[in-house]
Amino acid sequence: MNPIRLGIFGLGRGEAYIECALKCNAQVVALCDKRQEALDAAAKQLGREVALYHDFDDLLSHNLDAVFLANYFHEHATYAIRCLEKGIHVLSECTANATMAEGVALVRAAEKSNAVYMLAENYPYMKFNQEIKRVCDGGTLGKILFAEGEYNHPLSPEDHNSLRVCRPYETHWRNFLPRSYYVTHSLAPLMHAVGATPIQVSALPVYAPLGDEYANGNFVGDRSAIITTLNDDDSVFRITGCAAYGAHGNSYRVCGEKGQIENLRGMGGKVMLRYNSWDVPKGQKEACLYDPQWQDEDADLAVSAGHEGSDYFVMRNFLRCIETGVKPDFDVYFATTMASVAILAHRSILAGGKPFRIPDFRREEDRKLYENDTLTPFYGSDGSKPTLPCCSRPDYKPSDSQMERYYKIIDNEL
Repeated sequence: MNPIRLGIFGLGRGEAYIECALKCNAQVVALCDKRQEALDAAAKQLGREVALYHDFDDLLSHNLDAVFLANYFHEHATYAIRCLEKGIHVLSECTANATMAEGVALVRAAEKSNAVYMLAENYPYMKFNQEIKRVCDGGTLGKILFAEGEYNHPLSPEDHNSLRVCRPYETHWRNFLPRSYYVTHSLAPLMHAVGATPIQVSALPVYAPLGDEYANGNFVGDRSAIITTLNDDDSVFRITGCAAYGAHGNSYRVCGEKGQIENLRGMGGKVMLRYNSWDVPKGQKEACLYDPQWQDEDADLAVSAGHEGSDYFVMRNFLRCIETGVKPDFDVYFATTMASVAILAHRSILAGGKPFRIPDFRREEDRKLYENDTLTPFYGSDGSKPTLPCCSRPDYKPSDSQMERYYKIIDNEL
């Protein structure tokens, strides 16, 4: 089979996947970004001629087999649909859709297309999460009853460089990102390991805005969303979105009738596997703390990839799905379910913790409920204003003095 011709849209994140694509024998033939310096740097990394574009229409007109979408967090669905309509395979970073209506449209487009759609969610492929799945699949934990997933990514309020890079202008999506929306890193590893699908969600906020002494352009005063899902197998998940409290890290715990497995916070990827004393499987210990090892033929290729090797497995699995016709782990239904959890968890927060049913977009009757639901907390690329509060307290906004310092930082005056 000829190498898959891949285009990359958005080099802020997309550049990190170039090496992964090359390791997987894909041919990166076109790059698209609005920043010429980013295009030049990526082309230099490739070390050969590659088509460079500023406009997605031009990228889409290139002779491509697949596109990796690494553009802004909340703008993937529209571009994915355009690719699918042209029969171009899609690997989509971050969230599949930022509105419920986009989720409906994306599923419909994927069902009509012969192209592969896959969400580029990498955290399930981290070494300890692959080990958690291996143990769950082995059945020694018994029926899974409860699981926790936490993605905690605080930043120093005095880190001016990160502020310039991550929030470079006032209406940037990160300044309006509800804490429940970036849920994939917390939720996907649990869904993947356990095999359960959320059917109901409720959530509460952790409201703690930055003090007035700090520069701040963020219109979300919440530090986290504490989200609970009821799943189709009667299990329950407790997850966060992208949280900003305590110490940086991501952690997961899966509890069954007979035992539990978790990666331990602050322990460098170590896993703790424990069983009830009366349920210890033959040949195993009641408690075992260990460093999991890769159980994969491509471990050597993954080692140098981003996010502890997990980026490599995302790209490899996507390309294998194209080549073999096997359904992706994170297909359009998996992806839009997670997006629905994220969106409806925020609505639960705004409604004081009210539970919301998660739609099944395989069902046309569920699609009908949301096909016109375009509520969004984000500014549109056309300048359109948000139609949904982004914070648990809708009237919250940074103070004038915080915004003044924020403007000076992003203008390189501080």
